[in-house]
Amino acid sequence: MKRKKVVMQHLLEKTAKHARKKEGGAIMAGKDEFGTTKYVVYAEFEANGVVERPDVVGAIFGQTEGLLGDDLDLRELQKTGRIGRIKVDVHTKSGKTYGTITVPSSLDRVETAILAAALETIDRVGPCEARISVTRIEDVRATKRKYIVERAKEILESLMEEEIPESQELTDEVKKAVRAKELIEYGPENLPAGPHVPFSDSIIVVEGRADVLNLLKHGIKNAIAVEGTSIPETIIKLSKERIVTAFTDGDRGGELILKELLQVADVDYVARAPEGKEVEELTKKEIVKSLRSKVPAEQVINDIFYKGKNFYEVIKEKNREKERASYEAKVEKPQKLVHPQPAREVRVEPKAEVKEEKQERFVKPIQRASKPSELDKFKEYIEKVKTDSVAILLDQENNMLAEIPVRDLISTLNEKEGINTVVFNGIITQRLIDLVSEKGVKYLIGARKANVVRRPIDLKILTFAE
Repeated sequence: MKRKKVVMQHLLEKTAKHARKKEGGAIMAGKDEFGTTKYVVYAEFEANGVVERPDVVGAIFGQTEGLLGDDLDLRELQKTGRIGRIKVDVHTKSGKTYGTITVPSSLDRVETAILAAALETIDRVGPCEARISVTRIEDVRATKRKYIVERAKEILESLMEEEIPESQELTDEVKKAVRAKELIEYGPENLPAGPHVPFSDSIIVVEGRADVLNLLKHGIKNAIAVEGTSIPETIIKLSKERIVTAFTDGDRGGELILKELLQVADVDYVARAPEGKEVEELTKKEIVKSLRSKVPAEQVINDIFYKGKNFYEVIKEKNREKERASYEAKVEKPQKLVHPQPAREVRVEPKAEVKEEKQERFVKPIQRASKPSELDKFKEYIEKVKTDSVAILLDQENNMLAEIPVRDLISTLNEKEGINTVVFNGIITQRLIDLVSEKGVKYLIGARKANVVRRPIDLKILTFAE
């Protein structure tokens, strides 16, 4: 019994040594397998005992030797490079060994299938019974073809993206470069502006650099950008000297910038991009239409700040009024053409005159009473400033605080406190309104108004020459 165990151990060692020797040969023979492999055979094995990787390799070479003839002998195939390195992975569980076998082949499909079937004839690995089953044969060329197709798609997409531009694209690119050179920097804040801003009588105030470039693209060269939510001092100064049109985006940001512009700058007209669009993305037709639909800033201030409307509601009402007026004109015109003679023969003018006299009798006194009712309290001072060309400052009880030359009005307002009313024979400007509003003045009375955009709620502005 003891002798039998020694013989068995000797046989195991000899088998393992032989397998390691064969594995070394397989490694040397399979150096260049990657360039010639056509198929890969994948197999799984199970051994009823504990075996190692060299035992599996030895069993593969040993039990297939001479089985398929000299042409398909594994040793000869490895020497010629038609079979690559055989890869074996093993793991042991509950006294049994499991693993996978990978055999790369550069043979044709038939010969590779025969070799794969030969692997399944192996029934022993080392001293243990074993079973090998081929799971699949992978065509390496099919995998390469799939990679080639996917990679070709990527290359084609990149080629189409970087395609040589057409003549129109080249023209647009040249124009864009020229427009970028036309763009100038204006004022201490270096604001992006069109080349006509320094000398143009009217300017268009937009939000950003891209808006100026888009207007330049369509031939509008008197635009300047505020570049942010804070209105620069350059824009405020220009608004006092030029005719200003505020042209903002049709979104929430454009509305906020418009409100700030109306509060700090002397804006004359307001235009906005179509609702939901930005100035930088408008076409020439949309830009022209928006600028033609501009609204006087005074009307926008009244509707937005005091009536709670938005800009687009103002535009819709304006368009409805135009349509109504044109419709009424069309309706009245045919009537005059169809009935010209009866209109001359029927004398209804006396009745119309009676109605007009009644209207004068009842309406006109009301109209007179509305405006003078405010001015009657200051009638004495108004007559005085008309004859003497002075400015009169009054307190809350309408008592005279000071009588000064008109030229000293601004400086006196800055120095004196407790002024309730200012009466002078001159033009009421936006600058004067802002100043008296800061000083808490309640009444500002002058000959007439000029370029008034912002009207404080707690200040009453009256004129006696308009």
